Amino acid sequence: MEENIDLFEKILRKIEDEVDYADIRAGKGNNTSIIMKDNQIQEINTGLSTVARIRVLKNGAWGFASTNDFSKLEEISKKAIKISNSLSGDIELAECEIIEDNIKTDRKIAISDVSIEDKKELIQDLNNASNVGKVVSTTISYSDGENKNAFVSSEGSRIIVDSSRVGLFLNAVASNGELIQFNHGSLGGVKGFEVVQDADIESFGRKIGEKATKLLDAKPAPSGRFPIVADNNLTGVFIHEAVGHAVEADLILQGDSILHDQMNKKVGADIVNIYDDSSFKDGFGYYPYDVEGVKTRKNQIVKSGELVSFLSSRESAGKLGIPLTGNARSSISDQPIVRMSNTYLKPGDLSFEELIEDINDGIYLKGSRGGQVDTGKGIFQFNATEAYKIENGELKDHYRDVSLSGNILETLNGVDGIGSDFKLSVGFCGKGGQTAPVGDGGPHTRILNAMVGGTS
Repeated sequence: MEENIDLFEKILRKIEDEVDYADIRAGKGNNTSIIMKDNQIQEINTGLSTVARIRVLKNGAWGFASTNDFSKLEEISKKAIKISNSLSGDIELAECEIIEDNIKTDRKIAISDVSIEDKKELIQDLNNASNVGKVVSTTISYSDGENKNAFVSSEGSRIIVDSSRVGLFLNAVASNGELIQFNHGSLGGVKGFEVVQDADIESFGRKIGEKATKLLDAKPAPSGRFPIVADNNLTGVFIHEAVGHAVEADLILQGDSILHDQMNKKVGADIVNIYDDSSFKDGFGYYPYDVEGVKTRKNQIVKSGELVSFLSSRESAGKLGIPLTGNARSSISDQPIVRMSNTYLKPGDLSFEELIEDINDGIYLKGSRGGQVDTGKGIFQFNATEAYKIENGELKDHYRDVSLSGNILETLNGVDGIGSDFKLSVGFCGKGGQTAPVGDGGPHTRILNAMVGGTS
């Protein structure tokens, strides 16, 4: 990619008098995805990719064009300028530090050094391990990529990032002929193949299959308001879905967030501290620079219960007059939008035993099976994988088919105990037709008067 930087800069110099701002993103990648369902490989996609796009700003409006041929960049730059000239808008970019950098993310085993057969063998081992008990179906998804991307701007930034990412995802379905129950898990990181090779694949798969089986004997969950304890996974889902999306600056500008007028106001209990940290290397959402060349950092969203930051792109930061946070994300061929990275609740100092010891009648919710959130109305509903009754400080009955719902602000204010443990999940987030790798999580969290939904 280094050999193309001079070409990109030459193109930007040619058009600098015709536009107010321009940047070029380009990348070359080697990517593989494999899907196995019920012990059969259903799909293998692997290959090299090359893509470049140019983005120009003129008269407050964007012009955008992309190509798979670097030699056509100058040609499509004229199309981008033509588009921006045909429009008018009010876009003003927040000022950005000019950066020159060439960075390679950490890895021990290069993905390109691992054969398809070795990847298939690992997936087969996971499939075998997960087929225990009453598991009747499994789906395994594996994806990896080595990508070298360049960002060059008319302001003078010149950044090359060589990154590697691996993800492994398992869904297991168990049935006793009457009931069907699900469980899932994931592994991954912004590293090399060692992320999955060094993992205990047998234990990982077996536990997921065993849990799906055990859920067949679990009781239907009760419904009502209870003090609850959410595990790391469900805590992360709540923080990501109900809080993280609500502080994305483009949704703030659209008026589609319950938090749009809550800056520097109390939105949660004093012990609530929430971060989005794209610079956290051990998170699946790690990246050193966003797609606008902004250096990433640890951004505190909520401090001691007070909303202190939105997540921004250069455009949204310019419109709102807020700091840049490095949260513009997209594939190269897509327009950048504001996205989360690694979003989590800061751990406290309580053990799990301390979180439940004072609960006489409550619910311990574990895992996530998806859900939905309305950031504009400030309401959410998430399905947990399983739950346990908390009775006089002890775990009792095992529950299935359970959900957590409520109002974002009420729930944040209901947090009254935070565990000392910490865990980030591995996953992907969809928004505006785009998908981005993310991490979310935190510690075990106690919430008072939460609404639990069940079937009993």
